Amino acid sequence: MQRGDAPVVVDDFVTGDRARLAGVPSYDLDLSSAEAAGHLEAIMRSERIEAVIHFAARKQVAESVQKPLWYFSQNIGGLATVLDAMSRVNVRSIVFSSSAAVYGDADGVVGEDAPTDPVNPYGQSKLAGEWLVADVARASELRAISLRYFNVAGSGWPDLADRAVLNLVPMVFERLDADEGPEIFGDDYGTPDGTCVRDFVHVLDVAEAHLVALAALPSQHALHRVYNVGTGTGASVREVVEGIRRRSSDAPDAVVRPRRVGDPASVVADVRRIDEELGWRARFTLDDILDAAWSSRRRA
Repeated sequence: MQRGDAPVVVDDFVTGDRARLAGVPSYDLDLSSAEAAGHLEAIMRSERIEAVIHFAARKQVAESVQKPLWYFSQNIGGLATVLDAMSRVNVRSIVFSSSAAVYGDADGVVGEDAPTDPVNPYGQSKLAGEWLVADVARASELRAISLRYFNVAGSGWPDLADRAVLNLVPMVFERLDADEGPEIFGDDYGTPDGTCVRDFVHVLDVAEAHLVALAALPSQHALHRVYNVGTGTGASVREVVEGIRRRSSDAPDAVVRPRRVGDPASVVADVRRIDEELGWRARFTLDDILDAAWSSRRRA
């Protein structure tokens, strides 16, 4: 909105919070339902939609393993609905939220040309979503970008706390709220401090990456491009845990647990492509991320 855009939100609000959308038109719609494409087409026509950013997806890895059929119905079915409605009203630009989960058990610095071998239905659904977007682009005049997020954390404003306990930072907060030590799974990896290293990227940087991608679409020569969204710098799990503990006056010591199956030692984004082609790079540090997350926790 600060750029002069007029955003419109379509969501089922199962995990979303409509109260955070003050002043923004919003519609309640299950994109995977049989009648959703027609309803979405009507919304797009009435709101004169010119481009789409498709964030909607189920994203719990363990749940995806338990409910693979539902995950594909939700994530691929919902995306198909969006693409169908876009084709009906001739909307030709889409930014698709993908995930570093498409790389599977990759280890080290990972570029966009690395093999894609997701190890769970969530990651498989995101890779299949990229394929679907690319196929529709080849069959039409669609221009598309898929953004593969690494470890998104922090909050844009203090009143926008991440309430879902699905990622490392909110998991640490949950343990602290219960007066229990944060858990670290494995401290014997071949990394500087023995704990897993990941690429943590501020949610505001991720938001900016979407706006940069959206602006690039009208002049994009390729039908579909894929970009990593990360910092290109790794931080260890212990660094994150201890960074949060330092922001608390009485946090219990961390508790080391055995390794979890399938956790690679280090996964960091190679972000040269998005820098060179779109001119985007992350601005915020790990301390910025933890400061923002901590402020939001205190307001939650």
